[in-house]
Amino acid sequence: MGASVGFRFVSIPGHRVVTHPQTLPTDERLEPELPPLQEAVERAFASAEFRDVKAKDRVRALLQGDATPGLGSPGAGFGASAVFAQPPQDLPALLRLADELESLARHESGERALVWKCAECGTRYAVPVALVRTVSIRCERCGNPVELNPQRSLGEESLIDPFLGAVNGCRRELAAFFREAMARGWPVLVASEEGSSGS
Repeated sequence: MGASVGFRFVSIPGHRVVTHPQTLPTDERLEPELPPLQEAVERAFASAEFRDVKAKDRVRALLQGDATPGLGSPGAGFGASAVFAQPPQDLPALLRLADELESLARHESGERALVWKCAECGTRYAVPVALVRTVSIRCERCGNPVELNPQRSLGEESLIDPFLGAVNGCRRELAAFFREAMARGWPVLVASEEGSSGS
């Protein structure tokens, strides 16, 4: 169970859910925009809980447990779907999970830095947000000037762990997705990549 398994969340109106081997309809669908890094998605769930169970363990149990998922596939490359959360009974638990994901993202964001890149050689420079000033420095690799202007930075990253930015982005995206699905009264479905189910 330690291996990374690709999974995908979708939400559609309950009356549009179909059984496997059909494909879930795409015309009326919510889906979080998650990075292609499955490790980031799994780590986003690492310490979050849904109904007193680790959210990651619940997903794995639904997709790799004894009972085979029986709902339609969300698309090419994915197997059958299972219900992760169903309104109205799961509404409070899913909203608590969304709150927990956002709280984890805030707590683990760490110190943020603006990032620039040398136009000549591509060397990256990061400056903590609290210390950012508009200055020009010489690139330590090629000697060309690099302008550290906050308006021209490449964006923000976590100084602790750049991968953490992707994890926290997943957490925020999943929290917004869960809230929107519950606001619409739609079930949240989850499916795994084909060939990765434990059955």
